[in-house]
Formats: sequence, structure tokens, C-alpha cells
Amino acid sequence: MSGNATRPEPTGPAAVLCGLGGALPARAVSNDELAAQLDTSDAWIRSRTGIGQRHVIAPGQATSDLAVEAGARALASARDTAGPAAAEVDLLVLATSTPDRPCPATAPVVAQRLGLGTVPAFDVAAVCTGFVYALATAGSLIEAGVARRALVIGADTFSTILDPADRTTRALFGDGAGAVVLRAGTRDEPGALLGYDLGSDGQGVDLITVRAGGSRQRSEPGPPPEADRWFTMRGSSVFREAVLSMSDSARALAERTGWDPAGPDKLVAHQANVRILRAVGDQLGLDEKQIVVHLDRVGNTVAASIPLALTDAAGEGALQPGHRVLLTGFGGGLTWGSAALVWPDVVTGPPGTV
Repeated sequence: MSGNATRPEPTGPAAVLCGLGGALPARAVSNDELAAQLDTSDAWIRSRTGIGQRHVIAPGQATSDLAVEAGARALASARDTAGPAAAEVDLLVLATSTPDRPCPATAPVVAQRLGLGTVPAFDVAAVCTGFVYALATAGSLIEAGVARRALVIGADTFSTILDPADRTTRALFGDGAGAVVLRAGTRDEPGALLGYDLGSDGQGVDLITVRAGGSRQRSEPGPPPEADRWFTMRGSSVFREAVLSMSDSARALAERTGWDPAGPDKLVAHQANVRILRAVGDQLGLDEKQIVVHLDRVGNTVAASIPLALTDAAGEGALQPGHRVLLTGFGGGLTWGSAALVWPDVVTGPPGTV
């Protein structure tokens, strides 16, 4: 199922990626540490997910702490890449499903802590597709002339909503943040966002969810069941939907961009499970060298997974200037989306720790 959000060929400015940064909590939790607490093992986790460790925030930390660090690193990257003006952003879009508070949005606090003044700042909630949705939102506002430079952050702390006794979800998810800076430029520049493909299907609302905490639960009498407080996911159904949605969306966007779906140099897909990544690659006719894998070291970091994977791949040299890059994600909602660009020459470093 490809996304339904299409658009005519843009004739105005394009949004150009010119900065990149990431952040992880200082504490890394190995599979062996989880195995000492739960009925699991390193071999079980690796064989089913490809994950070796994940990072978890310390008591008292929150999503905004990671978002601020990732945003600061992306702004520093933009200054080093494109000069001081590139870091003078006039818009902040934060993708997260674990905001600091249910109300208000977390983005204004992040903007204030980064010293961005009174720029417009808002949250986007699309779970694991959140970063692609936020990227498309900020990019489109630049193309429309509403903004000139934007900071786009994906940040989540899913450790705060996982059932401590659930070995499956605790093995899968980690905390983190990743960010990019976009500036107005032209479509023929390296780094220009060449298109987006977005979609959703609310019939799958129960596949990936936290039932308690929203207006529907709060309007009902009595406290919610304990299980409703925690994140739940129907793994086999999610696997199938994720593979179909990401491969269909990426294929549709590649074809609209004029690329062979098997031709991009790198696919940077949402880092949920290594088997999902390989299955999407198979659907698109890609070999393993074309697929960026980062989840083995950080787990599923939800909205942060794509920008963190970009940061890691760029820092390690796996992403090179001129590479054609497809981004694709799938998450709760259900939501899915893709974006395409030719990779620019970006100065970046490894994720910071918080």
C-alpha cells in the first residue's frame, strides 16, 4: 500500500539537508543484562531481532533532554557544513510519541533550551514514521516560503512506557534522538528533498498502541487496567504490515522520482527488526550492502531511528556524497512514509551522550 499524499512537481525553493546530529542516553543495556532480569537470552534476542544492546535514559531524564542534545549537534553540523547562517533556524518540528507531558507539546521547550527564541515549534505524533512525517512537514513549509531554515528532530524514550515484565518489548526498544537541519535551496543541489510519500490506515489502530492516558480512557469511570498503561504490539501482524507498507511506499516514491526501486545506493528504513529490513530489501530487489543497519547497537528508537541511522552511516563513511538515498518508515496509526534525496557532503560526528 503506497501512501496517498502526492503533489505536483515543485517550482519554488527546495528543502536541502545541511546538518545532522544524534544523541543517546549514557547507559547501554546489553542483552545479557536483560536476560538476568527476564526469561530471555542474548541468543534469543539476536536471532529474532538482530539487536545486541539498547540505550535507556536515567531516572529524571526525559525526551526533551535527548532532543536538545541531538538538535544542538545538528545545528553545529549545519554551521560547519554551510556556514553560520545555516544554523539560524526559524522553525522546529519535533517527532515524538513520548512527549515530556501530555500537554503542552515538547517542541517549544526544546526550542527555548536551544536558544532559538520565539520560532514556531510543534510536535508531530506518528510513532515510528514520525521523523518522515516531520521531515515532509518542515520541507513543505520551506518549499512554500513559510520558513527558510528548519530543525527537524525525532526523539523518543520508549523505556518509560514499556511493561517492565515484557521481555519482547523491552528487548526491542531503546531511547534516543536524531536531528537534521534543512535550508532553502534548489532542487538540483545535493541534499535536496526530492519527494515524499505518506499514508495511514486507522483500521490498524490496535496493532501498535498504549490504551490508557488519552481522552477515551480518561472519560471512562474508574482507573484503567494495569496492562493498559503499557505499550503493546501485535508482532506478527506488525511485521507483515511493516514490510508491505515500507516496500510499497519506497517503490512508489522511487518511481515518481525517476529512480529504479532497486537502484538507490542506500535504503535507510525504520530500524525495527533486522528481519524486517531484509524483507523490505528483498521486496525492492536490494542487496544487503544497500541497506543501512544501526539497530544492532541501539534497538528500535522509534522516531529517532532514521536520523540516528543516518548519523551513524554518515559518520562511518557508509553514506557518501552523491549517494541516492531512500528513507522509509512504518509506525502506529497505522502510518507509513518515505522521502528521497541525493546525499550531500555533511560534516557530522557520532551521537552525543546525555
